[in-house]
Amino acid sequence: MMAAKRLFLINGPNLNMLGKREPGTYGKASLDQVVKLVKDTAWEYGYEVEDFQSNHEGDLVDQLHKADGQAAGVIINPAAYTHTSIALRDAVSAISQPVIELHISNVHARESFRHQSMLAPVCQGQIVGFGIDGYRLAALGLINKIESEGRHAR
Repeated sequence: MMAAKRLFLINGPNLNMLGKREPGTYGKASLDQVVKLVKDTAWEYGYEVEDFQSNHEGDLVDQLHKADGQAAGVIINPAAYTHTSIALRDAVSAISQPVIELHISNVHARESFRHQSMLAPVCQGQIVGFGIDGYRLAALGLINKIESEGRHAR
């Protein structure tokens, strides 16, 4: 049975290094600050957030599978796996919840290998280039989608 008002926040490889890794590109905020931002945003609309970060592709796939029975929707920053992971794409396709893909930087303004997302075609939407505020935007967009479709009432 799906939790009535729960979102999953999934962060991929190297996002545990936020605030330390390339602050000119990714900012100075830590992953803990990002998680707090999403939780505070979701809380305003009566949602709780389960957060997860891993540097391992299979762990991210497992978390997406878990979301299928426990969340109303998913926010994912697949990081570098965005451009390479058919496994993550298939996991997003396999679940019935809406998924929002997000990136802190504008991946389309960076190296050409970052321009293609394996996940975007199977996600509800994609948010890029707004820094960590993209996470807040993703939460708001996802909650709006869930509420407009009545998904939280299952």
